[in-house]
Amino acid sequence: MKLVPVAPSKLAKVLGHVGYFPVRKKGSHVIFEHAETGRITVVPFHSTKKVGVGLLSLILREIGLSRENYFELLKKS
Repeated sequence: MKLVPVAPSKLAKVLGHVGYFPVRKKGSHVIFEHAETGRITVVPFHSTKKVGVGLLSLILREIGLSRENYFELLKKS
């Protein structure tokens, strides 16, 4: 399945499903940290913009989540 831009709030829910939680906010960017591994990823929360395909792909790679698992979790949230 092809990646499409997604709202930051939906991406945050997906991150929550895999163990990430927001630790802090700097400007319009929220920093998420994994509860067990301590891995960190940053998600931009701009009011009118979605997270683009390139950044979404990078975030999925950073957190080690396959596209198939991402789409399953996206349907749940």
